[in-house]
Amino acid sequence: MEHDFDVIVVGGSFAGMSATLQLVRARQNVLVLDGNLRRNRFASHSHGFLGQDGRAPDDIIADSRAQLMKYETLTWKNELAVTARRTDRLIEITTGNGDTFSSRTLILATGVKDTLPDIPGLAQRWGKAVFHCPYCHGYELNRQPMGVLASSGLAMHQALMLPDWGPTTLFLNHAFDPDETQLAQLARRNVTLERTGIAGITGDNATVILEDGRKIDLAGLLIQTRTEITSPLAHQLGCAFEEGPLGPFIKIDAMMETTIPGVFACGDAAVGAGSVGLAVGNGVRAGAAAHHALIFWDNAVA
Repeated sequence: MEHDFDVIVVGGSFAGMSATLQLVRARQNVLVLDGNLRRNRFASHSHGFLGQDGRAPDDIIADSRAQLMKYETLTWKNELAVTARRTDRLIEITTGNGDTFSSRTLILATGVKDTLPDIPGLAQRWGKAVFHCPYCHGYELNRQPMGVLASSGLAMHQALMLPDWGPTTLFLNHAFDPDETQLAQLARRNVTLERTGIAGITGDNATVILEDGRKIDLAGLLIQTRTEITSPLAHQLGCAFEEGPLGPFIKIDAMMETTIPGVFACGDAAVGAGSVGLAVGNGVRAGAAAHHALIFWDNAVA
């Protein structure tokens, strides 16, 4: 059966490149389609990824891509994949440029986008003084005062974690009202509770301006973003989704395969948590699993 590539990988960030590396080292013909919308493009430094701690994400990505491009079975196109469909045992992907490519297997490493709370000044500080992950950015706040901005009761998780990185204030911002058990937990962790709503964020870091005019200077502010899958391809192919605490993600099995045979997923789009290390790790698994699927596909049709 005619096909252009053995595998198409949609998404050229950490998970997608990690999957691609396994496949090209297995001498598979791989196409990467990348729309250059990496989730952590707003962060100046990446932390918590062994061997790359403190480096600029752009530099890590550039080095990784340069290493990948040395493999002769890789084709890379800076094009956004916009439609996907199955044709018999092949998968066809069409890009925004109108190009169409076919493959026997597909890896969705499309990532997610973050919806931020609608507070003046917050979006401008996203990735600089406003974060979603204390493991990625908490150490650099250097034990200075920091805060958690509540969007729902899920803020309790961050509020109870953050004191290990520094003095913590939980800003309820009218999002929820802690019960007696939660209040006791916050007290045991020495978390300061602020019930007054937030009017805006200002300053070089994250100075919180309260609705009553008070200002609280913080080194950083942790938030719970609502995440959304950036690409329509999984929906178009009929992949099942699971609802995570912060948003939906593509349902996968232990081999990173979606509910559609031959379609795999990795990275933030397939895991209800986000970090570079996790993305690289499950990208490895997705790439190897897609290769295994190709072997058994060949045996089945031989």
